[in-house]
Amino acid sequence: MILLPAAEPVLAAARRVDPALVRPGLPAHVTALYPFLPDAALTDEVLADVRALAARTPPAEVRLTEFTTAPGFAAIPAPSLQRVTDAVCARWPEVPPYGGRFGPRPPAHVTVAMGGDEQTLERVAAEVRPLLPLTDRADTLRLVALTERGWESRLEAPLGG
Repeated sequence: MILLPAAEPVLAAARRVDPALVRPGLPAHVTALYPFLPDAALTDEVLADVRALAARTPPAEVRLTEFTTAPGFAAIPAPSLQRVTDAVCARWPEVPPYGGRFGPRPPAHVTVAMGGDEQTLERVAAEVRPLLPLTDRADTLRLVALTERGWESRLEAPLGG
């Protein structure tokens, strides 16, 4: 994941509408590849590959300007991070992003809400749109794992070395 702290107010706005819409334990971010390899497969070689990929990828200025919805889903596109998500997906082609549900190259985005009917997502939109645009700097690729204790960080690798 690529953390985008400037987008935290957007998640807070969605939580005010309905806390169940926002995944607990995850900060505002763009997902590079989900699911990733199982925790047991995170060998020193895999971790070195993540570090090397991050080092080859320059930090990016991210401008979040548009709020979009689909049935049961709301997001803010982050096109300036598409090259990062594409690079991660290309390096691990055996791991289809989102299990292949959105094709081999899903758009980079900040997930704002998962679930909710059309009316609920309209309420989220009314809360979120006035907060846009937001600007942030993406400078770290973070590898996390879902454990019985929640999401835990496994690696932080700076973009650009």
